[in-house]
Amino acid sequence: MPWYVLRTKPQHEIKSARILEKSGLEIFCPVITEVRQWSDRKKKVTVPLFRSYVFVNLDDKNRNLVYGAPGIVGYMQWLGKPAIAKNEEIEAIQSWLQNDKLGEFEVGILKAGDEVEIKSGNFAKKKAIIKEVGNKKLKLILKDLGWTLTANVQDVV
Repeated sequence: MPWYVLRTKPQHEIKSARILEKSGLEIFCPVITEVRQWSDRKKKVTVPLFRSYVFVNLDDKNRNLVYGAPGIVGYMQWLGKPAIAKNEEIEAIQSWLQNDKLGEFEVGILKAGDEVEIKSGNFAKKKAIIKEVGNKKLKLILKDLGWTLTANVQDVV
């Protein structure tokens, strides 16, 4: 069965995924923990890795079952058809989240627009474009997957 990409309303990813799981569907909503700072405190918060997206593994004939959950907008479309994520891509994301490392890069001076290849790890041999360079973080675009992710510089250099 293919993994379809579902679009959700903003900030409904985790809630919608739980409701769909309770209805018996196989759902994947990758989450990460971020530290958020307010004026008086810092707090660890669980947030979805991909904003407004969750993945569902089901047969094509059962695609309408997802519309029973509040917060589901519909299927992400690619060339007029529902977008599908490969099993290998889902497994790579799951493994990456468990290992909490992206892999190794071999780059010199980092600047936006440069294309790099991930040398090892779960995304090995995937090409990425540097979107933004910060003091401690890189924002990368994985071309093959069409996803943006943030990586700590010490984890990738």
